[in-house]
Amino acid sequence: MKTFTRIAAAATLGAVMGTTAMAEGLYAPNLAYRTGPFAATGIPLMNGQADYMNMLNARDGGIGGVMIDFDECETGYSTEKGVECYEKTKGKAIVTQPWSTGITLQVLPKSNIDEIPILAPGYGFSPMADGKVFQWAFNTPLSYWDGASIILKYLEEQGDLSGKKIAFLHLDHPFGKEPLPYLEQKAEAQGFELVPIPVGLKEMQNQSAQWLQIRRERPDYVIMWGWGAMNAGAITEAVKTKFPMENMLGVWWSGHDADLKIVGEDGKGYKSVSWSFPNPDAPVMADVKQHVIDAGNSQTNEEEMQGVFYSRGLVISAILAEGIAVAQEHTGKAEISPADLRWGLENLNFTEERIEELGMTGMVPPFSTSCANHTGHSGGWILEWDGSKFVKASDLIMPDSEVISELEMAKAQEYAEANAPWPVNEDCEM
Repeated sequence: MKTFTRIAAAATLGAVMGTTAMAEGLYAPNLAYRTGPFAATGIPLMNGQADYMNMLNARDGGIGGVMIDFDECETGYSTEKGVECYEKTKGKAIVTQPWSTGITLQVLPKSNIDEIPILAPGYGFSPMADGKVFQWAFNTPLSYWDGASIILKYLEEQGDLSGKKIAFLHLDHPFGKEPLPYLEQKAEAQGFELVPIPVGLKEMQNQSAQWLQIRRERPDYVIMWGWGAMNAGAITEAVKTKFPMENMLGVWWSGHDADLKIVGEDGKGYKSVSWSFPNPDAPVMADVKQHVIDAGNSQTNEEEMQGVFYSRGLVISAILAEGIAVAQEHTGKAEISPADLRWGLENLNFTEERIEELGMTGMVPPFSTSCANHTGHSGGWILEWDGSKFVKASDLIMPDSEVISELEMAKAQEYAEANAPWPVNEDCEM
């Protein structure tokens, strides 16, 4: 394993800064959802996030000699509770992690006033990619529009989409509606019929009406934008109605191992796009086991550790930790401010070499951010359920950045005008 060069450098920095920094700590609250209808997906994600930060604290003494105070404020995925958690934690926080598109949309205007970075890896409002307009928001390494683009690219590889019918089965919630502007634009441009089919929060576990509609519509493909209990409900209904699983593809939040294990072999062929992938042999997994699991400081279990969502939690905390370390290097300070972290998150560079240094080879695609690009638009893999686990079914597929960038800029400008006066960073170069 290579030396963890950036973190090691930051640790040296922390030693130089003295013990005061170590005593203070860096407060990085997580607006968690271990309860409620989405808990099944939230728990492995939160466990992965917490375990990574606990690993850094135990192995390295934190980041830059500063311990990470990784606190959780339980939201149950409720937007109202999420806003309460944001207000409760923002006083000393260097970051907020809202964990819901609905919560993200509510705290988005607040972040300009409070000057606290929003870290929303792979979720939130897709135009947040435009760092000129959304100075304090980051949805690295992929947006929902990126995900929709990768899914369509994969389907195009299977054959021309012109004249095809695609059902869009989605949670009737800001998260589920987020990819619609992109999908509608592509449907018109490519000549396929898009059939949106919403699933209400009270219908997640009983989708008989939605799947009756799918049987009537007879779509060529079903794209699923599901979350929590909706995923298991949809996959169970798909099996029951004998929909061809190889023609059903989900966003990365619809690729949870536990949901597919309910149907086992019957789910074989189901796919989801993903910007993370488990690698049990990765050095970071051994470090987490040694410093956290074996020490009895984790809520996870061996089965969960092998899953896609747990490893994604590790990756998410690695992104935050890297932003902190980059900011420390840049400022020469161990105790960084929210503004310093914003700079760090704007200057991420997850090269293959850096990913290897972090002990995460194969777990996340390369990406980089900038002042103007707060997403990074990395590629994604198509994962396929083989009856017992998810396996990679494609090489890395890159999103249609040109089309997406135009849409991002247009929608970001639209948002800024609708919420005027809205501060725009004109110093960013596109």
